[in-house]
Amino acid sequence: MDEVREVVEGDGYAAGHIDEMGDRYGFRKVRRTLGVTAFGVNAIVFPPGVSAGTHWHDEQEEVYFVHSGRARFEFGDGSELVLGPGGTVRVDAPTHRRIANAGEEDLVVFIVGGKDGYVGRDGQAPEDEERVRPPA
Repeated sequence: MDEVREVVEGDGYAAGHIDEMGDRYGFRKVRRTLGVTAFGVNAIVFPPGVSAGTHWHDEQEEVYFVHSGRARFEFGDGSELVLGPGGTVRVDAPTHRRIANAGEEDLVVFIVGGKDGYVGRDGQAPEDEERVRPPA
């Protein structure tokens, strides 16, 4: 089976690749492309040496996941941190933040935002379905 690149939709799902959701640099409209309605989700790609402007939100808490590259986050209290691939940070809605590419390669950050809290553990599975287990 080939790896999905273009958006594929089925009964209750949509899949795609962020490289197909936008131009080389800037925002990748994940929410719009995949039809997500329960929360905000985008990706953004920064070339080396580029930063976004400072921003904050009225209501939406955000989580940033560094997919590739090195990200420098600057916060309104003057603090900074650098995250590499796999790094994550949660930011409260009113907290001023700025993201910059702190490395020599492209930076890809996946961003999820929402408000009004976690719905709880509401996942369900048939009792006889095999569970995912790590290899022995």
